[in-house]
Amino acid sequence: MTAFQALVLAGSRGGDDPVAAYGGASHKALIRLQSETLLARVVGAVRAAGATRVAVISSHPEVRAEIARLGAEALDEAAGPSLSVRAGALRLGTPLLVTTADHALLEPAWITRFLADTPPDADVTVLVAARATVEAAAPGTKRTWLKLADGDWSGCNLFYLANDRALGVIDLWRRVEAERKRPWKMAQILGPGMLLRYLSRRLGLRDAAARLGALAGVRAGIVETPFGLASVDVDKPADLDLVRELTGR
Repeated sequence: MTAFQALVLAGSRGGDDPVAAYGGASHKALIRLQSETLLARVVGAVRAAGATRVAVISSHPEVRAEIARLGAEALDEAAGPSLSVRAGALRLGTPLLVTTADHALLEPAWITRFLADTPPDADVTVLVAARATVEAAAPGTKRTWLKLADGDWSGCNLFYLANDRALGVIDLWRRVEAERKRPWKMAQILGPGMLLRYLSRRLGLRDAAARLGALAGVRAGIVETPFGLASVDVDKPADLDLVRELTGR
């Protein structure tokens, strides 16, 4: 396996976080599950999967203290997730695995399989799970589904930047992120034809990846995971209840 670095996003959206409050912590990354913080579980998983260097993006003082305790590198948050990832990629280099601190159930085997299934010619890959796979592993879970011509899909908060060309995706992400409250601007960036195909459910998952990759000037790949729980993160209080139930805590 190619050696890789790992970047864990543990930034803050600003204001009070209802999930952190529900979990009795000052920050979501510090919620405890089976006596470990969520951040510790994620850092441990990426290390067990073979990450040679691990950095965590957060400016929260208590999260920074946990990063130090875990022996990881602390990086400051930038103005938005896309710029934070770009700064992290420039600091750590590629190949780079990117995930989030609220990926509470993350297992090393999921990462190993993801990297093994990544197409060798892809500059960037994204891990996804089919709805049937997710619902078989976690019946009743409520996820955000990307509804496409070839089914409903959920992201798994795992991204792989194989080389420096992958930074082109981050630049596109930043442009879309900046216009998220102005749909007409997003349409200009992505192209009205692509949006129309999506709205009419004529856009397939791999077609969408290829189109976005072309816009970013990269080869983008999609990897489907057989592990339904890979799509479960702690984005709302109900998610925390679910992961506690699944882990017996």
